[in-house]
Amino acid sequence: MANELTIPLLPCPSIDEIAAFYEMLGFEVTHRQTRPNPYVAVRREDINLHFFGMEGYDPAQSYSTCLVIVEDTSELFEAFAAGMRAVHGKLLVSGIPRMTRPRVRNDRYTGFSVVDPGGNWIRINKAVKEPEARTVLAKAMENAARQADARGDERQGLKILEGALKRATGDEPEFQAAQEFRDELVERIKGV
Repeated sequence: MANELTIPLLPCPSIDEIAAFYEMLGFEVTHRQTRPNPYVAVRREDINLHFFGMEGYDPAQSYSTCLVIVEDTSELFEAFAAGMRAVHGKLLVSGIPRMTRPRVRNDRYTGFSVVDPGGNWIRINKAVKEPEARTVLAKAMENAARQADARGDERQGLKILEGALKRATGDEPEFQAAQEFRDELVERIKGV
C-alpha cells in the first residue's frame, strides 16, 4: 500500500480550549462535534491533529505525545511563537500550555516541543539526523534538552547544564547559548 495517512487522536479536557490554542498557532478547525462525544480536528498545511474531549481529564497527568517531522523547524517555530506572542504578549515557556525553544546548533535550529492545554506533547523535529555534538558543553546542552524538553524534567536538565557551565572555560562557541538555556530552565521551574 502507499499514500497512507495517520492522524493522532489525543485527549483533552475541553475541545474549545484546544481549538483556540491551535488557532493561535495558525491551525484551522476542520471538524467540530459536540454530541454524542466532543471531538475537534485541526490542520495546518499537512499537519493534522484530532482531539477528543474527556471529562475529568487532568492535563498534568498526560502521557500523550505526537511526533511531527518537518523540513525546517525554524519556520514553524517562528510562526508558532508569533501567534503565541500576539495572544499572550510572550512565548509561554512554563506550565501548561507551553512551547520549548529550539536550540541553535551549527547555525541551524534543532527540534522543539509544544505542550498544548490538554498536556499533549507535540514534538517537532527535522527530517534529517542532527550532527553529533563535538564539545563537552554541546553534549551537556543536548543532554539537558533531552531531560528538560523531551522528558519534561527541567530540574534534571538544569542540574546537567549548571554542572557543565561550572567546568566550562567561557570560550566555547555555545557558551552564551548554554547560559541562555540555563536562564530559561530557571524561569520554567519558577513558573511550574
